[in-house]
Amino acid sequence: MKISTALVFFSLGAASAFGLQPSSPKAVLSSSSRSPFAGKNNNALVQPIGIDGQRLGGNTFALKSDASGSDGAIQQRGGALSGIDIPLLIYFLLWYVGNYFYNITNKLALNAAGGAGGYPMTISSLQLGVGCLYGIFLWIAPDARSSPSITLDDIIKMLPVAFCFMGSHCASVFAMSAGSVSFAQIVKAAEPAFAAVLAQFVYKKKISKAKWACLPVVIGGVILASVKELDFAFSALFSACLANLFAAFKGNENKKLMESDGIKERLGSVGNQFAVTSILGFLMSVPVLIAKEGSKFSEFVTIFKTNPAVSFNLIASGLYFYGYNELATMTLKKTGAVTQSVANTAKRVIVIVGVALVLGESLDPIKLLGCAIGIGGVFLYSIIDSIVKT
Repeated sequence: MKISTALVFFSLGAASAFGLQPSSPKAVLSSSSRSPFAGKNNNALVQPIGIDGQRLGGNTFALKSDASGSDGAIQQRGGALSGIDIPLLIYFLLWYVGNYFYNITNKLALNAAGGAGGYPMTISSLQLGVGCLYGIFLWIAPDARSSPSITLDDIIKMLPVAFCFMGSHCASVFAMSAGSVSFAQIVKAAEPAFAAVLAQFVYKKKISKAKWACLPVVIGGVILASVKELDFAFSALFSACLANLFAAFKGNENKKLMESDGIKERLGSVGNQFAVTSILGFLMSVPVLIAKEGSKFSEFVTIFKTNPAVSFNLIASGLYFYGYNELATMTLKKTGAVTQSVANTAKRVIVIVGVALVLGESLDPIKLLGCAIGIGGVFLYSIIDSIVKT
């Protein structure tokens, strides 16, 4: 199965990206003698990244090297690819692949379990649970990742972020269960509109007039894309908007969290922060699962055991979700604002068009036009302040 092969490929790549350390010194020595770079500084190509975005371990290769590091790396590598940051490209590739296959496997699991009338809350909660198991595995596996040294007070401070993370994920899954993946992604592209409103009126952070001027373009694109949406459902629209609201709150709460004294050092790395957030989010999702779908959970267990389309795609989507989110965080911390905007814009386009083709969703010209306008407006919103001085 193509998805099975892709899952193995992504898992191997993700394991490296999440900071697995090199093998034993003996193995490194034996391999280095055969390496064309023998005698040079052969540190790990990709190393774990701290909360501040800096690598833990002083490698020659960085996701986005500083000037001196880049010069040295270029002199070592040489050739036509000397100016290309290969590790960063690998991170982008794994992020995009993970996001793409998450959307496919998530939709397949939802459809196989009954769609909107099935078990969207159960599936979204268990996806978080699968990611938690992988995060814990990295803490207990030899030479993988050091566990955080957080306190009870740190955990309490992380609860708002974890709750918003859980809410955003569950609402997104509900949106994709009620409508097409492409429609849910188009609506989710309007997240900057929610972020701007919250920042201005709740968190009292000034949003420039230029940014406000971009929001009608974003909203207009979403409306235009909805006009020709064959699978349009108000429940999908509402759930996607709710996901945007939770995501906007999460972004602001995360900024407040990172201002707490010493929490960056106690968490240790981006991977640890995401793992702890995932665990707390999963625990918060369990009561919601019980309240909404607890009465038919035994039925879901039977479906999970007897229907491979549900069990495989649920586990795969959980791993993809955890993997691409952590990779996205690690990648974006090592790039500039414009690069982040381009990356997120490209990701939306790839997912919307690619998933629609694979799952046979509608790609009406009006829908594509609305998608282009909306995503273009998001990109403009992201870079407008660097273009227009207000």
